[in-house]
Amino acid sequence: MQYIPNILFAILLIVGAGFFIKNIKKIIRNIKLGKSIDRTDNKSERWRNMINIALGQSKMVRRPVAGILHIIVYVGFIIINIEVIEIILDGLLGTHRLFAPLGGFYSFLIGSFEILAFLVLVSVTIFWIRRMVVRIPRFWNKEMKGFPKNDALYILYFEMILMSLFLLMNAFDINLQNLESPHYIKAGAFPISQFIAPLFAGIAEGSLIIFERTAWWIHIIGIFIFLNYLYYSKHLHILLAFPNTFYANLELKGKFKNNSTVTEEVKLMLDPDADPYAMPEENPDAEIEKFGASDVADLNWVQLMNAYTCTECGRCTSVCPANLTGKELSPRNIMMKTRDRLEEVGKNIDKNGEFKDDNKQLLNDYITPEELWACTTCNACVEECPINIDPLSIIMDMRQFLVMEQSAAPQELNMMMTNIENNGAPWQYNQMDRLNWKDEE
Repeated sequence: MQYIPNILFAILLIVGAGFFIKNIKKIIRNIKLGKSIDRTDNKSERWRNMINIALGQSKMVRRPVAGILHIIVYVGFIIINIEVIEIILDGLLGTHRLFAPLGGFYSFLIGSFEILAFLVLVSVTIFWIRRMVVRIPRFWNKEMKGFPKNDALYILYFEMILMSLFLLMNAFDINLQNLESPHYIKAGAFPISQFIAPLFAGIAEGSLIIFERTAWWIHIIGIFIFLNYLYYSKHLHILLAFPNTFYANLELKGKFKNNSTVTEEVKLMLDPDADPYAMPEENPDAEIEKFGASDVADLNWVQLMNAYTCTECGRCTSVCPANLTGKELSPRNIMMKTRDRLEEVGKNIDKNGEFKDDNKQLLNDYITPEELWACTTCNACVEECPINIDPLSIIMDMRQFLVMEQSAAPQELNMMMTNIENNGAPWQYNQMDRLNWKDEE
């Protein structure tokens, strides 16, 4: 009978970790649906970006209030979870405060964890007030309805509950230590929960043990639930921010990639010795390359990882000039829709063993041409993103598909390109009149 809690805990650990690993494998598979791209150059700069941006939160603090609060939650979340190691070992071995023999260092750790837990509680409460009372506009864009809106609140409530349970667990523990209850050795420093402990000082020892064990079990179960909720949540960025910043584009933000197929065509046209009627050897198995992107499989794997990494913070949309002037475009929504479509494709594969055509695609079914053509390509969204996500690259790839595959550019753009072709300038006048301006007084 004494080993039943240990067995139950082992089952909980295996199920929780197993479900998490299964979902992570799905994410990796879905990301690999994207086209290949080499992002292994300049490793020193990539490591520097990851350390400064993902670990150091350097872009978060551009908005000091949110940035500092986020750092507190981030550091608290990481450091407090060090205690999860002790909780897991205690659960498997049937011990209590396994690391207590570390003495003063253990007291320092527990004390630090408590202070951080309190600061996290304060920070997430402020986050909740900013979102629900102050109602900062970027949290209330039209795409932030239903699950996207509630997702942020679920995470805040999760963190509040987990931190409160941690402090309550310690408060019960203090009283049991003072009662010299068996199994509850005197260990740890409790700068926060010592103020909570007196509220339970008059409770019988047996009831205190039940309360402490209940808080302990709910706390660890909550951690496993939170871990597996990440797969469904925007908070997947807790894990993906690191590879996302490492593999981010290092090119200058105003530089766009050349399409190699178009480049070769242009070179052929400019080569006086080339035979314009020459045809490459036909390969019946060769797949005709598509210009641009109409669905998630046409994007590269870094762009798909961007979609999973998006924090939905809305900083990109809040600085987008198109969005600010009432256009349909929201860079955040571009990433959210890309992720939604990628998830739909993944579920299709799960169901059928391979992707079966569902008569849908990212373009038109999720993202409209109106959104794509509203973009000014200013790169404000890319510059503002705290973890180097690049919505503009997806917009440009889908624009390329519209122009080169469907000839579906807006009329104004078609007129401009026609004028350039015929007149050598974007304006509709004769080439002979191009220099008339110099005769004007």
